[in-house]
Amino acid sequence: MNILTVIKQVPDSNAAIKVKGDASGIETAGLKQVCDPFDEFGVELAIQLREKRGDVEDIAVICLGGDKASEAMRTALAMGADRAIHINDPKFESMNELFAAYTIAEAIKKDEQNYDLIVCGKYNIDLDSGAVGPALAEFLDWPHVGAVTGLEIADDGKSFTARRRIEGAEEIVECTLPALLTIEKGLVEPRYPSLPNLMKAKKKPVQVLTSAELPGVEASTAGTHLDSMTPPPPRPECKMIEGEPEEMARELVRLLREEAKVV
Repeated sequence: MNILTVIKQVPDSNAAIKVKGDASGIETAGLKQVCDPFDEFGVELAIQLREKRGDVEDIAVICLGGDKASEAMRTALAMGADRAIHINDPKFESMNELFAAYTIAEAIKKDEQNYDLIVCGKYNIDLDSGAVGPALAEFLDWPHVGAVTGLEIADDGKSFTARRRIEGAEEIVECTLPALLTIEKGLVEPRYPSLPNLMKAKKKPVQVLTSAELPGVEASTAGTHLDSMTPPPPRPECKMIEGEPEEMARELVRLLREEAKVV
């Protein structure tokens, strides 16, 4: 069994984000960036499948991004992936998830490896969107199961049973391989790469693909384009009401009627 995990480098959720206010998006200078936490679930799942089964021969990670995205790939390699594919070209720099999925799909089609399972995170925390996984499955014409919280692969490695949360219930899906899964939080707990493994990751192979290797991919196929990005307006100052309960109630009603004009 060969497994491919899709990862993305995103800003650290604890970092202060500065929005430029134009089509370039956010200020990246000095911004700490990490492998998306949901994508780490996918990498961990692939590694645990190797540890539990004897038929997982290759675990690869693929990432679309600039030079700094190599840091996210090194994290995945240090966790236990065997090799990485880095799609790195200024022509492919886009915040459009459908374009990213299309580009990754074209790279997978050119790969000599035949994959049995592709794993993605449920969504990415930067755009808070989950389009890459389902779109990638569509571009590859593969079946996919989203937001997986439980997974059992048959002993023969030809099918699986997945559990996923739906509103008010749990859904059980049976599917044949090859297939694509998007992983929900809670299925696995990503391991922390040890220092020796971080050092070993530097020697693992990383294949770099540019527009020269993917001539059929053009930015014009992105479909949508970012015109500008602006931060949300500042919240109005909170007004505190003091006094006895009856007085505060009357004052609240007055403010809602005269100032907020919602009553």
